[in-house]
Amino acid sequence: MKVEIDERRCCSAGQCAVLAPDVFDQREDTGTVVLLNPNPPAEHQNAVRDAAESCPGMVITVTEDS
Repeated sequence: MKVEIDERRCCSAGQCAVLAPDVFDQREDTGTVVLLNPNPPAEHQNAVRDAAESCPGMVITVTEDS
């Protein structure tokens, strides 16, 4: 799995950081998303998918391994 984010579209809702805190965080000053791990291990991948689906700004792109 590869994860990418588009910080410019982030609305700082924080769902990603709540659902997958080992992969996403938020900037303290603006609340925008910070990607901690663009290639999360298998144990975090379901949480990453949930975070991408829950993101109101649709800023998280998940590419599955082939």
